[in-house]
Amino acid sequence: MSIADCAALVERGDPDRFRAAMTAPVAAREGLFPLYAFNVEVTRAPWASQEPMICEMRLQWWTDLLGQIADGAAIQSHEVATPLAGLVRERGLDVAPLQALVAARRWDIYRDPFESAEEFDRYLDASAAGLMWASAQALGAPAELEPTVRDIGWAGGLAALFRAVPALEARGRFPLHDGRPGSVAALAHRGLERLSAARRVPISKEVAPALRAAWRAEASLKCAVSAPDRVVQGALEESPLRQWASLSRRVLTGRW
Repeated sequence: MSIADCAALVERGDPDRFRAAMTAPVAAREGLFPLYAFNVEVTRAPWASQEPMICEMRLQWWTDLLGQIADGAAIQSHEVATPLAGLVRERGLDVAPLQALVAARRWDIYRDPFESAEEFDRYLDASAAGLMWASAQALGAPAELEPTVRDIGWAGGLAALFRAVPALEARGRFPLHDGRPGSVAALAHRGLERLSAARRVPISKEVAPALRAAWRAEASLKCAVSAPDRVVQGALEESPLRQWASLSRRVLTGRW
C-alpha cells in the first residue's frame, strides 16, 4: 500500500500515463500515481463481469470510499484506496471530480450509445478532463486554471478514445455518438482547438507534469482530422520512436 504499488499498477494498466508521470519530479509523482491508479481501478470496474449489477457494485464501492475519505472516516486498507486517501487529505483535494469520474464510468457497463453529442462531451469532461483537473490540483494548480486544464484533459481523452474505438466496438460498445468520417474529423478539430487555446495560458513548471498525460493527443487528433477513417481502422498509433521523441521534446522544453 505505497506509491510504488500505485506506480506498478499504472505501469501495467495505463502505460501512457505511467510514462508521462515518470518524467515528473519524485514529489510530483507522489501526487499523480495514486490518482492514476484510482483511474485504472475505476476504468476496469465496468468490465469486471458480464453481470451489470456486479460492475455497478464495484463502482459503488469507489463512490462510497470517496465519501468516507471526504468525511475523514477510517477506510478499508487497500493498495490504491489507502494512498489515495492520504493524498486527498494531505493536499486538501476536492473529491467531487473523482466522484464525477466514477459516475461517468457507469456508461461503460452498458451497450447503449450516447444519446447526444452533449452527453458524449459530458462523458469526456467527467472522465479524462476531471482526472486531469484532480491531478493538476494535486500539484498545486489554482482554481482559475480549471477551464484550461479541462480543455487539455478533454482533448487527451478524446484522442485516447479514438485510439480505443476498434477494441471497444469489438466488445459491443458504441464509443462515438456519430462515427461518420466528417463528424469524426470535426470532433478531432474541436480537440485541437481546445489544445491550442490552452497553450495560450501560462502554466507553471510545477503543474505541467499533470498536463503531460495528454502528450499523445495532438498527434492522434491531427491524424483523425486528415484521415478520419484511420480511427475505425485502429491506425492512429505512432511508432515507438515517434512516441519517444514526442514525450522527450516536452520534457526537454518543460512543456506539457
